[in-house]
Amino acid sequence: MRKELPIGISNYREAKEEKRYYIVDKSKMIEDFLKSGSKVTLITRPRRFGKTLNMSMMAEFFDVTKDSKDIFEGTYILESEYVSYMNHYPTIFLSFANIKGNKQSIMKGLKLMLLEIYEKYDYIFTKLNYYESIVYDDVMSCLREIKQTSLSGYENSLVFLMDQLYKYYGKRVMVFIDEYDTPFMEAH
Repeated sequence: MRKELPIGISNYREAKEEKRYYIVDKSKMIEDFLKSGSKVTLITRPRRFGKTLNMSMMAEFFDVTKDSKDIFEGTYILESEYVSYMNHYPTIFLSFANIKGNKQSIMKGLKLMLLEIYEKYDYIFTKLNYYESIVYDDVMSCLREIKQTSLSGYENSLVFLMDQLYKYYGKRVMVFIDEYDTPFMEAH
């Protein structure tokens, strides 16, 4: 099979599993990230520089809901002392790449993205206390109102989810945010 560049591919798992793409091993970036100890890391690079693919790689590496050993086979990180961090953290990957248009389209896109993440972790909401159940019901009610263009009611939905993930796993949550500026740049 002839190898090609993964042009237009921004999903690390997809790029690795296809086995038809040339992939440059950038997994040392994971080690550098862990060594830095920073709570927040901002990656600023020019367009088409591979930011999304790199964040996807990091999300695949840390995500507790996945088994990523196969897609990291032959990479630097699999041979490093940091391999023990693989698939040990609750992970949220938010991409705002398709969140654009008018206010209604942006709010609908945000809600659908949050609903998808809540669905991914639906099992953590089975043992909520009374207060948490009220907050959860309120957040879900607001997220389900797709046509409602107000942030009211779900502005803290990500924080609530992160709190519940921390409570469930006892580990800090890894949050990767891609294309955070797209809604602003593409707004009509």
